[in-house]
Amino acid sequence: MATKTSHSKTIQKIGVLTSGGDAPGMNAALRSVVRSCAYYKIPCCGITRGYQGMIEGKIKPLGPRSVNNIINKGGTVLKSARSEEFRTKEGRKKAFANLQNNGIDALIVIGGDGSFTGGLIFQQEYGIPVIGIPGTIDNDIYGTSHTIGYDTAMNTVVEAVDKIRDTAISHNRLFFVEVMGRDAGHIALNTGIGAGAEEILIPEEDMGLDRLLDSLKRSKKSGKLSSIVMVAEGDKIGKNVFELAEHIEDNLPDYEVRVSVLGHMQRGGAPTCFDRVLASRMGLKAVEALRDGVSGNMVGMADGKMIFTPLDKAIKGESKIDTELVRVSEIMRL
Repeated sequence: MATKTSHSKTIQKIGVLTSGGDAPGMNAALRSVVRSCAYYKIPCCGITRGYQGMIEGKIKPLGPRSVNNIINKGGTVLKSARSEEFRTKEGRKKAFANLQNNGIDALIVIGGDGSFTGGLIFQQEYGIPVIGIPGTIDNDIYGTSHTIGYDTAMNTVVEAVDKIRDTAISHNRLFFVEVMGRDAGHIALNTGIGAGAEEILIPEEDMGLDRLLDSLKRSKKSGKLSSIVMVAEGDKIGKNVFELAEHIEDNLPDYEVRVSVLGHMQRGGAPTCFDRVLASRMGLKAVEALRDGVSGNMVGMADGKMIFTPLDKAIKGESKIDTELVRVSEIMRL
């Protein structure tokens, strides 16, 4: 059990915001927070456009009917925005004044590590209890096996790669498919296995150009006429996926090489059932945490159960790649 930072005062009103990159399931988490507040008779306010909206005073009361029919929607109805102003003491002072004017004395932040960093600093400066809910498709936050949006993004990628494979087979092509994951290869590794990719390139495992070339040559000799190579955007081979593809084409002229960058389509779409349930559980746990005097923590999941991780550990900790999945991917590429 993680160490919990506690506060003694009774929470009068909770503010909730979504911050950083959007992720499918953020709306489900928002819905859960609002309805959990209503269940416990705690007033709740939504803050539009994240920390920037807090600075600008874009704050409105939310009730159970305010979040009707959003559990199935991607993106975030509260909108999201980066806020350089919130990085300054002056900006945070404005934000605090607006929370005071609206009677808000606790915050739930749905976002990633950058959003949690802002929330933690804000709590330290003004003593406002903060609970984080991890919402990011990259699954790169320490303290939870799954972040909200990760499962949906993986399903989106697998569906796209299945369609790309049809073209690859039809034309005997080698496709490099780049997926999101600047610092972590969770999406590439899982979807690579799920979509039957011949190779998977992730930041955590530096495969190297020579090894990749050798592997593709072996695939060609074994009779494979088309191949899919999954590439996390943070992979260290080559400056980018296009340079990598060009190098392979120069050294393996028998292959017709194409690149497909899936990009922001991975962020969109209706959340899967898994993400909707996860978001609902995390939203409820976040409200109950504040009600029980817990603050400065992130809600996460481990072994199917809701847990707490101190925000500073969630921010600084490293999300580890599953080495068993790496082993599976190596065997499946034969």
